[in-house]
Amino acid sequence: MSGSTVEVPAWEWYGWGKEELRFPEGWNVHVQRMRGHGAKPLSQEEISGRLARPKGSQQLRDLASDAKRCAIIIDDMTRPTKTYQILPSVLNELHGGGLEDDQISFVMASGAHSGRTLIDFRKKLGNDVPSRFMVYNHNPYENLADLGETSQGTPVRVNREVADCDLKVSVGAVLPHFGYGFGGGAKMLLPGVAGIESIWANHAIGEGTGPGKIDENVRRHDSEEAAVMAELDFSVNALLNEGSDVADLVCGDVVEAHREAVKLARAHYATPTVKDVDISIGNGYPMANEGYKAYHIAVESVREGGDLVFLIYTPEGCRVHYYNGRFGLGFGGRGWRPDVYVKRPWVMDRVMVVSPHLMKADEWYYGKGSVWVRSWEEAARELVETHGREAEVAIYPYAAMQISESNAEAS
Repeated sequence: MSGSTVEVPAWEWYGWGKEELRFPEGWNVHVQRMRGHGAKPLSQEEISGRLARPKGSQQLRDLASDAKRCAIIIDDMTRPTKTYQILPSVLNELHGGGLEDDQISFVMASGAHSGRTLIDFRKKLGNDVPSRFMVYNHNPYENLADLGETSQGTPVRVNREVADCDLKVSVGAVLPHFGYGFGGGAKMLLPGVAGIESIWANHAIGEGTGPGKIDENVRRHDSEEAAVMAELDFSVNALLNEGSDVADLVCGDVVEAHREAVKLARAHYATPTVKDVDISIGNGYPMANEGYKAYHIAVESVREGGDLVFLIYTPEGCRVHYYNGRFGLGFGGRGWRPDVYVKRPWVMDRVMVVSPHLMKADEWYYGKGSVWVRSWEEAARELVETHGREAEVAIYPYAAMQISESNAEAS
C-alpha cells in the first residue's frame, strides 16, 4: 500500500515506542495534534521551582516539619504519569522538612482497579524507590478508615495507611476525564484510595459530568469534599506532553492547585477536530489499557455511516475494574451494564479495534459486533474495501489525553 505514512506513539510502560500507519495514496489524512504535544519536559530544577511555589498552601517542606509520617498517593498504571520524574524533588522537600525514608510510604491509587507488582512499581517510581520505601497496593474492600459522609451522602472510607499518616501528598496527572472533567487533584483520594462503597456512591453522581466539565460537576465536588475531610494536605498535578513526560506542574491545595492546573490543561490538551470524515482513528495511547477513552474525541469526527477505529497497543489488554468490569457471561461489578460504552450504530457503521494482543472478553468495552484485527495493515485492507481509494480520515495520535476545543472550553 503506497501513500502517506503517519507514526503514532505506542506501548506506554512497555518500551514507549512508535507504530507506523500507512495510508492509500488517495486518502486525505488529517493528523489532529493537541496544542501541547511538543512541550519541552521540565528539568528537575524547574520541577523543584514549581514545588517551591505552591497554590493556596504552605511549601511541602514546611508541612513536613510538623509531620511524623507521610503517605504519598500515586496514580496507577492506567495513567502514563512518569512519577519518577517528579519524585526526586518531592522527596527533597520532605527530607528538607526533617522526614526520613522510614517515615514515608507510597500507596498506589488504583481505586477499584486491580493491584500491581514490583515490576510496575519500578516502572512508575524508579528502580530504587520500592527497595528504599514501603510501597503498597490499595484494597478497596478492606483496611479502611471511616471518616463520615459528604453532603451528598457519600460514605468517606479511606485507605487506612493513608488515613494513619499525618501528612498526605498526592502526585498524579491532570488528564481529560469523562466523569470528573479532568483527573488529578481530589480524584487521587476518591476514588483513588477509597473503599468500594465510597466509589459506588460517588460514581452514581452524574450531574454536570463530562470531559472538561468542572464548575457544575457534582461528582468532582463530592470528591473534593471527601479529600478535605480526609485532610489531603498537598496535591501535585502534572501536565504531560506527547511523550508522557512532565511538561508542567501545579501544586498546593487540593482544590485551588487543581483549578489552576485545569486552566493550563484546557489549553494544553485542546485539539481542533475535523467533522464528517469517513474514518476516525483514535489511538488509545497513553492509556491503551483503558483504550475506550480514545472515544470521546474520535467520535466527534466520524460521519453518519462512517467507521470509528481504535488503536490499542498494549500487552495488558483492558485493565481489571472491580466496580464496572465484566466477570462472567452476563454479570460484572456493581457498576457493570449489559449495554456498551461506545457502540452508537445510529452514528457510525462499525467500531474496529486494532490490537496485536486480542482478548475476546474486552469486546464489551467497544460494542458487541465490533471488528477486531491484529494489525493496522489488516484494518486498512478492510477499510479500503468499504471506502475505496478515496476517503477522508482523521487521526488523533494520543486520543486518550486529547480533548476537543469545544470541550476544553466547557466550564
